[in-house]
Amino acid sequence: MQYIKFYVTVLSFCGALCCHAQVDHFELSGFVTDAGHQPLHGATVKINSLTAIADADGRYHFPDIRQRQVQVAVTAVGFESYTGTRTLTQGANTLNIMLNPQTNELATVEVMGLTKAQEVNRQAYNVTAIDATKLYNSTMDISGALDRVAGIRVRESGGVGSNFNLSLNGFTGNHIRYFIDGIPMDNFGSSFQINNIPINTAERIEVYKGVVPMWLGSDALGGAINIVTGDRYRNFVDASYSYGSFNTHRTVINTAYTSEGGFTVRLNAYQNYSDNNYKVMVDAADINTGAYAPGTKIRRFHDTYHNEALITNVGVVDKSFADQLLVGITLGKNYKEIQTGARMVSVFGGWHRRGTTIMPTLKYKKENLIKGLDVIVNANYNLGSEQNIDTVNARFDWFGNSKPTGTNSGERSRSLYKYRNNEGLSTASFNYRIANRHSLSLNNNFSTFRREGSDELNPTNAQYERQKRTYKNVLGFGYNYDIEDLWSTTVFLKHIHQNNRDGADARNAMDKLGYGLASAYYLTPRFQLKASYELTNRMPTAYEIFGDVENQEGNFQLNPERSNNVNLGAAYDFALREDHRFSLHTNLIYRRAYDYIYYRLNNNQSKTVADNRDGVETFGGDAELRYSFKNWLMAGATLTYQHIMNTQKYEEGYSGISPVYRDQMPNIPYLFGNADVAVVLQNVGRQGNTLNIGYNLLFVHDFYLYWPSRGGDKLDIPQQLSHDFNVVYSVQDGRYNIALEAKNFTDTRMYDNFSLQKPSRGFYLNLRYFINKK
Repeated sequence: MQYIKFYVTVLSFCGALCCHAQVDHFELSGFVTDAGHQPLHGATVKINSLTAIADADGRYHFPDIRQRQVQVAVTAVGFESYTGTRTLTQGANTLNIMLNPQTNELATVEVMGLTKAQEVNRQAYNVTAIDATKLYNSTMDISGALDRVAGIRVRESGGVGSNFNLSLNGFTGNHIRYFIDGIPMDNFGSSFQINNIPINTAERIEVYKGVVPMWLGSDALGGAINIVTGDRYRNFVDASYSYGSFNTHRTVINTAYTSEGGFTVRLNAYQNYSDNNYKVMVDAADINTGAYAPGTKIRRFHDTYHNEALITNVGVVDKSFADQLLVGITLGKNYKEIQTGARMVSVFGGWHRRGTTIMPTLKYKKENLIKGLDVIVNANYNLGSEQNIDTVNARFDWFGNSKPTGTNSGERSRSLYKYRNNEGLSTASFNYRIANRHSLSLNNNFSTFRREGSDELNPTNAQYERQKRTYKNVLGFGYNYDIEDLWSTTVFLKHIHQNNRDGADARNAMDKLGYGLASAYYLTPRFQLKASYELTNRMPTAYEIFGDVENQEGNFQLNPERSNNVNLGAAYDFALREDHRFSLHTNLIYRRAYDYIYYRLNNNQSKTVADNRDGVETFGGDAELRYSFKNWLMAGATLTYQHIMNTQKYEEGYSGISPVYRDQMPNIPYLFGNADVAVVLQNVGRQGNTLNIGYNLLFVHDFYLYWPSRGGDKLDIPQQLSHDFNVVYSVQDGRYNIALEAKNFTDTRMYDNFSLQKPSRGFYLNLRYFINKK
């Protein structure tokens, strides 16, 4: 009954909202350009007491002005300012502004307005935004960019296309939710994961640590990653190709066309291929002779991965009825050979999987559908399939030798199981501005999961015939109070309902209610303090409940987990003289989670399985320091510490207090960081050409694979230092680009999940072409 009362309360409030008296409403938008009609990104536009920053296309927008007569002031560094008076008409108004260069303009001008990433960082939430556009000339994927963010450690089980586990301030795996343009990625399939999506697909990446904004509409326990693709250019082509070690190929094509009438076509396509045949250090034994060779350096031989993806959207933009109305299709397929199990003591030579994504999509967005009301609606449904293929009746060793088993057992479990993880999603978000400083938000996210399949090798297996289904609904309601550049506060409620079914008889239902608060205050224009708290709940995912048919067992008895998340943060930007600029961001965290879902090895250590712990407590912090000198030298460093403690006092199998009570949780790094430096040389060779030289350091302190209290059995994953170098040469103001990269240059042995080894030293070449026309 609790959630019914919650719905009634929210709907009643919304009904009252519709009766709210309206006042005169005016809207003003336009573009700020220079004399050559080039957009002035970061130009500041002020109208009476309101301020807007021009985006990358030079566009500004004031959606809710309450005065008819306004004073307009526009400024940009290196340009003469503009001032004027404007009388607005009811509804939408347009004013395009051209600024003339100052007569004493410097040869190089740095625009000091806020970028989109900087605007996100100013939110009350503990959030870090990555400007992905600065990484477009690299071979990096989304996970590579995230691995350089304070508080984040991306852990992969191998090379290109391998499984990954992202750790964010002590929470890992499914505790973190992923989004593209605010749309949950839960149902995107195996072809669309953050470690195979190229960085060129994103305009920026938003990392919410701990408290997650209500408008993202998900049940994240400890954080969220939002990949923002953006629409910076109306007409452009951005294409790149890279080749490198381990026969790795990557291709990316992003393009869009938008007519003057608002018709638009957008296309994103990419492919990844790699043999992943890097060398690893293993204890190997010849399967035929039994000869044992400990500490042998040997090349992986069964780990090829490739995937292809296509995202296309067709529709209209900038219409009276819609700022954006798009219908589209997302297509993907992948092939993955499986070299090892959950530990490297298991080795395979024939087992592999295939997957497809076929997902029609709908996207709608309109600001001021009625006065003060913004609406966003999204829907999609994945019709793709997955297949687990294990038909080789043999055993393999690390030398690639095989030995017939004499049975029809396969390498792990003989299978041609083909199944559909049909997953659907619909989201609706409403934001209503009551007044200049007050707004209300309502968000609803409904998702479904249905797995059905069959195995021609095991047609009578009842387990495969049982239909597995999940329904989940997340409803959120929030209020925001904002005084620009001074104080911002958001409070919200969130209700979650989930229903699970495994076959005809096994079923359960879960309901949870959460709430939160986020606030930020500027002590000075350059010194911001932040605080946020959330009582959050997360339902078990379908893969945790039913397994992934590969290396993870299902657990239908999992309970929802909940956590009290507290964040305290500060951001300070300052300069020593005019040319030396610094930016310091620090965060303190506290998490107290109950029924914490974590992954452990199953009884024979061949698979992982999700399980609940009574409690886990985390405290720690992270910091990031950035430095720049003029416009040619940039450097920075991050450091993260997190103590993740088991608070389950009694466990099965022990008569008294558990020996691992208050132990550090195993197999999770607790101290790690990054450092980077870059030099940018302008006009190298000729005017408009740029040379970038960069270096990045990754540091991970040693940590335990098993419980620290287990003494000699706990195993130690050693400290790791990885060095990356890159050189990028850009011609004709970035139209043509060539990049050389060296990853893990010193060939350090890198470990991740359960000591699985990552790729050794590699070299890569990347070629990129970009052209943009308004």
